[in-house]
Amino acid sequence: MSQASLSSSEWSAQAEWHVTRQWGPLAIRHVRHVCRDETGADAWSYPHEHTLGLFLSPRPFKFSHRQEGRTQAGLYSKGDLLVTPADTTLATQAEGDVHMVQLRIQDSFVRHVAGETLEQNCDRIELVPTLQTRDPHIDAIATMLLSELQRESFGSQLYVESLANVLAVHLLRHHTTTRAPLPVYAGGLPQRQLLQVSDYIDAHLGSAITLAELAELVDISQFHFGRLFKRSLGLSPYQYLLQQRVERAKTLLKRTDKPIVAIALECGFNSHSHLGRKFRQLTGMTPKAYRTQ
Repeated sequence: MSQASLSSSEWSAQAEWHVTRQWGPLAIRHVRHVCRDETGADAWSYPHEHTLGLFLSPRPFKFSHRQEGRTQAGLYSKGDLLVTPADTTLATQAEGDVHMVQLRIQDSFVRHVAGETLEQNCDRIELVPTLQTRDPHIDAIATMLLSELQRESFGSQLYVESLANVLAVHLLRHHTTTRAPLPVYAGGLPQRQLLQVSDYIDAHLGSAITLAELAELVDISQFHFGRLFKRSLGLSPYQYLLQQRVERAKTLLKRTDKPIVAIALECGFNSHSHLGRKFRQLTGMTPKAYRTQ
């Protein structure tokens, strides 16, 4: 049973669930459980991953935690964030209805982004452990990743890679001891590079196109590629890829009698239903209705 389908009665009976998904350098874990007295005690440490714990509980609950010799106790509520650097032990104890999403991002990936995007000395990067804070940008990224997890949209590799790069840059700019400014790139991609990227996407619509592949074509960092691409076309690389896949599907629906599931796979969607969701999102109708109109 998925977390999205739990009714209140089922929740009372089950009392606890968690769902975990790994996407490249990012892992997301969606957790909900009821803690009473000492039953909510826990401790963890990830030697090679930074951990971000965002609380989603609609009602405040009692929470205490110890990290790097610092202890804090009080009420936590929706939007509160814990930042735990790699190889740091976090000991916690909770009492109440704990609902949270945990993001883990690989330290090696963050250091790669630092060198590639911010031209920062990777050896000097140190995340600041934070016991209770608010960060609307991390909140937004976690919400988008959680939506992907709940929809089981596991084929959106380009989308998740883009979010991973944005998250890494945000951590480097706002949650480290030495915060580097973000280099400024004027304008968008030159027309030659834009055509090179669009031709590549068109030729590989049925494949799992990665952000790294596209950025490598024009020899810039993944983070800056995403920003410059959107500045040029008004769409993110993922939005443009999705648009082109739907356009290819529209052509095949009208000009061939191939089954819709075959068209979905040919255009890079992972199932008939995946194509149906995205097709309705962009056209307002189902693939079947479009074919017969």
